[in-house]
Amino acid sequence: MASTMVSLFTASVSSSCSRSSPVPDGSILRSSFLPIRASPRLHSPANCKSIIWRSHRRHAAKKTRCSMPKLENENDEVCELVSGTEISLGEGSDSIHAYLFNAVKNNNGTGILLLSDVFGFEDSFTRDFAYRVACSGYNVLVPDLFRGDPWREDRPNSDFNRWISSHYPERIQNDITTSRDWMVDELSSAGISKKLGIIGFCLGGGRVVEALAQDQGAHFGVGVSFYGTRIDPSLGPSINVPLLSISGDDDPLCQVSHLEDLHKGMKDSEMVIFEGRGHGFAHRPQSPEEDRDAEQAFLFMRNWLHDRLLVDT
Repeated sequence: MASTMVSLFTASVSSSCSRSSPVPDGSILRSSFLPIRASPRLHSPANCKSIIWRSHRRHAAKKTRCSMPKLENENDEVCELVSGTEISLGEGSDSIHAYLFNAVKNNNGTGILLLSDVFGFEDSFTRDFAYRVACSGYNVLVPDLFRGDPWREDRPNSDFNRWISSHYPERIQNDITTSRDWMVDELSSAGISKKLGIIGFCLGGGRVVEALAQDQGAHFGVGVSFYGTRIDPSLGPSINVPLLSISGDDDPLCQVSHLEDLHKGMKDSEMVIFEGRGHGFAHRPQSPEEDRDAEQAFLFMRNWLHDRLLVDT
């Protein structure tokens, strides 16, 4: 498979950049790329009153308020350097662009595939989120699932169905596989045999479910789906790695009942449902209240990845 020759661990670096400007290839990204927010202590009753946690780890869902697992809050200030590089994967008509974020100082040698929402891999909210994941020591690859044609906010909603129908599910799934294989090859060439993690938002969150069901634990070791759309609940029994679903109970695009149907068929899964939250709150918050819940959601995800990709292996 042809690809731009950029190693997960030797991506070139140059100048710093800010959140408001496009990210240059090979840049060193510092903490100023994303404002560091003070993260709440989730084990406090006052801070978890709006969260419902459901665990299917023992084949039986349970609902609880203010008795969630205590989440560790790492100091975000330890995130010093992250490099960012745009690369090409595949060849010919199968070639796709992607953006690679590498932790520079605290790299743990683990790869994360991050699938964007409909606004694509160049969206600033998606890249900010990927940057924060890389800050925790990961190598994060964000592929261009829409081949240079993401949805734009200035387009009328009446065009959406026509737009999404032009992006065939089979082609998107092939691009996800191409991205996965590139990361596996890069890690293998560095002598690393760790499994990957996969994260997705919105449309990408739904594709996380499909990718895990198709992969059967061969390459992915864990998944996180944020308010996934177009999910097929019947795929639940085919997923045999831990899956965390994060959503809001006021999201018509990702209904809680739909997620429950998916998780009923899984052996090791958890759901975190934020009361009063709608679609997209975790990676593109629009208010101080959503911003606080976004921080909590990020901590759930970070601990889920840490415990199942780094500790369990």
